[in-house]
Amino acid sequence: MLTPVNPTSPDRTSPPRRTDTGRPLDPPLPEGVRVRALRAVYGDPRAVAELLPRLTPRQTAGLDPLPTEPASLAPELLARRRREIRALPDDTRLLLLLAAADQYPVATHAFLRAVAAGRLDTRCLDAAETAGIAQGTAGGVVFRDAWTRIAAYETGSAADRRDVHRLLARVLRAEGETPRRSWHRGAGALGPSVRLTAELRTAAHRARAAGEHTLARALVERAATLTRDPHEHARLLDRAAADAWQSGEGDRARRLAAATDSDALNGVLALRSGNAAEAFDALVTAVMRRELAQSGVDLRPTSPGTEVSRLTATPRTPAPDLAVHLLARATEAAVYTGDLRRCREAAAVAARVGIVPHGTLGGLAAACEGRYEDARDLLKAAAGRCGPGGDPTLLVHAGIAALMLGDHTRATTATVRAAASARARGTTVIVAQAMEFRAYAEFWTGRPRAAETAAADALWQAHVTGQDNGACHLQAALAMFAALTGDADVCRERAAAARAFALGRGLGLPAALAQWALAYLDLSSGRFAAAAARLRALAGFGPGHGHRAIRHLATPHYVEAAARSGDTRIARVAHADYDRWARAVRSPDDLALSARCRALLVPGAEAVEHYRIALDLHARGTRDFERARTELLLGGALRRLRRRTEARDRLHTSLEAFESFGAPHCAAQARAELRALGTPVAATALPVSGDLAPTTRLTAQQLMVARMAAEGATNREIAVRLALSPRTIDHHLRGVFSRLGIRSRIELVRLLAEGEAS
Repeated sequence: MLTPVNPTSPDRTSPPRRTDTGRPLDPPLPEGVRVRALRAVYGDPRAVAELLPRLTPRQTAGLDPLPTEPASLAPELLARRRREIRALPDDTRLLLLLAAADQYPVATHAFLRAVAAGRLDTRCLDAAETAGIAQGTAGGVVFRDAWTRIAAYETGSAADRRDVHRLLARVLRAEGETPRRSWHRGAGALGPSVRLTAELRTAAHRARAAGEHTLARALVERAATLTRDPHEHARLLDRAAADAWQSGEGDRARRLAAATDSDALNGVLALRSGNAAEAFDALVTAVMRRELAQSGVDLRPTSPGTEVSRLTATPRTPAPDLAVHLLARATEAAVYTGDLRRCREAAAVAARVGIVPHGTLGGLAAACEGRYEDARDLLKAAAGRCGPGGDPTLLVHAGIAALMLGDHTRATTATVRAAASARARGTTVIVAQAMEFRAYAEFWTGRPRAAETAAADALWQAHVTGQDNGACHLQAALAMFAALTGDADVCRERAAAARAFALGRGLGLPAALAQWALAYLDLSSGRFAAAAARLRALAGFGPGHGHRAIRHLATPHYVEAAARSGDTRIARVAHADYDRWARAVRSPDDLALSARCRALLVPGAEAVEHYRIALDLHARGTRDFERARTELLLGGALRRLRRRTEARDRLHTSLEAFESFGAPHCAAQARAELRALGTPVAATALPVSGDLAPTTRLTAQQLMVARMAAEGATNREIAVRLALSPRTIDHHLRGVFSRLGIRSRIELVRLLAEGEAS
């Protein structure tokens, strides 16, 4: 039950950090804090203006949970509403109290039955209608706004509130209304009660099983106020925090969790809104404590310095669902940090306490150790568990496993089903996570707009449910989509935001993905040396700053950037590992990309055959966008070999694909190659965001030469990189100077720099 607010408390007069007109703050609020603040105050801009100046610096930064009780959210607004309620006749206030108790904080829809059972006169509502406070309808009472409803409840005396709750409990007798009846019985209690505590706990279990986690949270939280047992009180708060988290009430969950000492709960909360490395440690510790204690294993070290991981236990089956879920969360923590070696640790713990975990954990551990065939088998087993109606957490893991195998169709199926299952079960918090990984599948199969839409929706879901780490991952994904669609400013802005947040929380996955997005923007804009440098740097980023899986996935782009900038030594090593993985998993798309890498690393006519092999493999895969890039590279190779007719066909095909995908930078590359063939190409109807005005007058070869020259490379160095003679490079540079109307490299540097800044 809510604590009444003291109407005589002094008003705060500090200026609001944001006005109801939406003026930006200085500094601006993080998007997640802004969204959660709006949700907390029911979207009321007046309440937002009142709440923001009351937040602490840590709350403003998103480090601490926001207030959850109305008295802490908008006390002045609530005080005004209470004064309006108190001005009404007593009978009117009683009816409004009954209506408010029926709607808040648990909706029970029993007002009209309670009015009939209590023989109350609804004509008393006329005074409220005249005052514009509430209106009676055929379905009950509609309050002017949420704050009026809260005020109507809080202005009632403690005795009156107990009476209306008891009345509502008396009329809630229909099938399925038992949990709500128990809620009102608990709210009408005079004091602690063992019997009511047990009833509320049972009712919460029923509500939870029905997917009503918000109701379950309210029931368990109420039960915690009715028990005298401090241990039971802590257990109930722990359960209430878990229900609040599952229902998407992130701030309330974090506040309730602060009163508990649960490794499992704190690990889950840290995974989605804290430090992922700390989350991993807490989750693995929770598994060991729970399972070893239940197995009767002595948790004391056998000798000084002995680690817990050396303890053994008798394997037992089947593994408890909770332990499997905790290990699944620990796997996610390892994925987010980029420290995939921790997956081996989690797998070892599972083996020692007799748990058979979901296959994604073992697959990641095997992949980290270079056991690619074992990883393939484990991941295939995990990806195969994506049937409808399954557990949403395990469906998300099936999607992750399918993505690693390059099976984007199955990844889409698993993540869509995960989101649907989460909604059906009331576990709102998992929806955003499922959408995170669905966006990858949409993106790689050539549907960047659909991927962007899915990611933007998931970003809102992550913000509103307090999942800041998931929001960071989605920001990085949106940076990658912006790179593909040529929106350089958005790409850089989102990548910078994602990296800044990720580095502060030890999130290697979004940090690496943001770096990849910036590299892809360079690659698609012809800045090959810059792209290679960014992707090469990923190899040096350790856990918390980079990610081995992202580095691996980016290998085809790195090989292309390195080959086209003349630095292939490291690229050959990276390709060898990528090829070993592709052959192990036998994904057509991965094999196609490996063949494309091989084409980029061999000279002249030899490359063409590898490009053809790549395209044959692409035809059996789903990564249509990468197929278009392979067509573009093959077209360019054929042009340099003076096989003009086939080159023209390949380039036209890639151009059409890029325009359909909405990828203007890549389309511009295809168009430049066609111009180099002397083929006129109509301008695309799609705007090319970030196009450099000077470069539109250059051929693809001239643009490459111009960029290298602007970076300080000599004619001989450029010739070596492009496998051309210095004389040819000199010819290209003269053509560049002529088309741009300049006479020196200094002017060339200035023009290109101005174009980059525009």
